[in-house]
Amino acid sequence: MPRGRRSKQLLKDLFVLPEDTRRRLLNPTRMDRRRYLSVSSALLAGALAGCTAPATSHAEINASAQSTPARQPDVDDDTLAELVAGTNTFALDLFDELRTADDAENLLVSPISATIALTMTYAGAGGTTREQMREAVGYTLDDDQLHAAFNELQRTLSSREKNFDEDDLPADYDEGDDPVPFELSLVNAIWGQAGFPFRDEYRTTLENHYGGGLNQVDFVENPDGIRKAINAWIADQTDDRIEELLPAGSVSSQTVLVLTNAIYFMANWRHPFDEGQTEPAEFTALDGSTSTVQMMSQDVQVPAATVDGVQAVELPYVGGTTGMLIVAPPAGEFEAYERTFDVERLGRIVDALEPQRGYVNLPRFEFDSEFKLESSLEALGMTDAFDPNAADFSRMADLSETGGNLFVDQVYHDTYIAVDEQGTEAAAATGSVVNFVSRPPTLLDADRPFLFVIRDRPTGTVLFTGHVVDANAAQE
Repeated sequence: MPRGRRSKQLLKDLFVLPEDTRRRLLNPTRMDRRRYLSVSSALLAGALAGCTAPATSHAEINASAQSTPARQPDVDDDTLAELVAGTNTFALDLFDELRTADDAENLLVSPISATIALTMTYAGAGGTTREQMREAVGYTLDDDQLHAAFNELQRTLSSREKNFDEDDLPADYDEGDDPVPFELSLVNAIWGQAGFPFRDEYRTTLENHYGGGLNQVDFVENPDGIRKAINAWIADQTDDRIEELLPAGSVSSQTVLVLTNAIYFMANWRHPFDEGQTEPAEFTALDGSTSTVQMMSQDVQVPAATVDGVQAVELPYVGGTTGMLIVAPPAGEFEAYERTFDVERLGRIVDALEPQRGYVNLPRFEFDSEFKLESSLEALGMTDAFDPNAADFSRMADLSETGGNLFVDQVYHDTYIAVDEQGTEAAAATGSVVNFVSRPPTLLDADRPFLFVIRDRPTGTVLFTGHVVDANAAQE
């Protein structure tokens, strides 16, 4: 199936297309973007060259930056289920922390993207930093199982694109004209300072389980150029929906590692809405104000339930393996209900779903969200990782000869979603930026008997002289 990736080279290649097609691709509506994914994918093929090391520019960093995990995992269903239970708990915990920042705004989080980027960071953590990350992100598996299970989960999710049942497509589906029916990809890439003493064990873990061969770059000489190049790679992986994950100033000459994850999802509804049934309707916002929106509507049989007075329906996408669960609390009760929306409540709703027929009214919507996750992760207990003095990433690199320390400077997370009559397009990217902080050499370590002299410096006059041979006695 053709993929929906585009690159800057596409702009040059557009001029070999017919005028009407070129005009629509250069100025696309969202519907056009989805309809012409197969065209842009064909143009992209062959436009990207290999990555060199160390790389310093856009041209040297491209879609070859990520690779398939080197190891085929051996993970049973129970282990995978335990991983998913932990990641789902983190998903709603993180959502709750971000929700409190501004309740009045639309909000979208991709916890799977954030979790994978954090797990690649966690692979290099030790001591208290490691334990705090385990607690905050909800890890319960031991390290070997954890990384193998994430390997398996990424492979399982990415396989949805290849394995959906084409018989599920509408009878009048035209592969040449209609949007790509289903696309789901998760990719990782790691960008490390050339010559920095990353541990072989850490690099092997990333290569085996996250498809993250280390792309050597030069942050010291060209930090902003590398930032822009990483952003260009993220844009390629998300069909330009996430264009600037790393903002200006987020990467510096002290940066030694950036761990990135990108997820892209686009799928047609199993039961598309009829555009002719979309009509203006009133929507009441959280603050009680009303506005007129374009409301989609259809009479359909889908999984639905009413639990604790809350309406819920799940709209499946083609193939039936993925769906959008929509939960609508009664008017005036949204905030109170959302504060209690946890894994247990989600599970009760999912368990209660059963096929029901009726009208589903859903507004079209499209928005994006941008986050810095440091404060939310600290609130969940992951504090040491962001502290230059307390962070322990000794499993990431051999710092014995460096006279410094590694810490997470920031975790950036951007998301995008659009929902219309045909289906859903969503994208997210996460970047964990790891910096190096130099520590001055130890000039004196008074952990043994010592002399001391108090003197007047201008004249050199000794005012007091003494020694300490038992510091414990001197503190009593």
